[in-house]
Amino acid sequence: MISTTEKDKKSWQIGGVIATILLAIITTFFLTRPAASVMSMTPLSGLMTLKAMAADSVPYETALNSQKPTFIEFYADWCTTCQSMSSTVNSLHEHYGEQMNFVMLDIDDPQWAEQVEAFSASGVPQFTLLNAEHQSVHTWVGKVPGSIFQDIFEQMLS
Repeated sequence: MISTTEKDKKSWQIGGVIATILLAIITTFFLTRPAASVMSMTPLSGLMTLKAMAADSVPYETALNSQKPTFIEFYADWCTTCQSMSSTVNSLHEHYGEQMNFVMLDIDDPQWAEQVEAFSASGVPQFTLLNAEHQSVHTWVGKVPGSIFQDIFEQMLS
């Protein structure tokens, strides 16, 4: 038979273990969550942004029939650099979308095979800037700071 003091001792031990576990969970939650002011781009959010941008982009043929410069992004859904660049390109689109066409071509979609070959898109992301006469003036491959694009866009549009 267990005495009352032994029961009290076990209750305190169990309570201490539970309190320690709860403290560990709460501490882990607060130490590992991102700050509210920091925008966190997870692979899933990057992919979602990429898909939304592709859906909202100017169709290729429409861009070639306009009098505006055109910024083409050759991308792939599986490309983590494309996903991480999506917020940068989306921001550029929001800022320059009235003055330029933003076109997105998925290199894995067979309908764009001719354009992939014509623009020598051998890596993703590839960004190709066409002037108003639809001639290629700049091409970048990989991760590019938004400020590089902004400088070139400002020069072209001024």
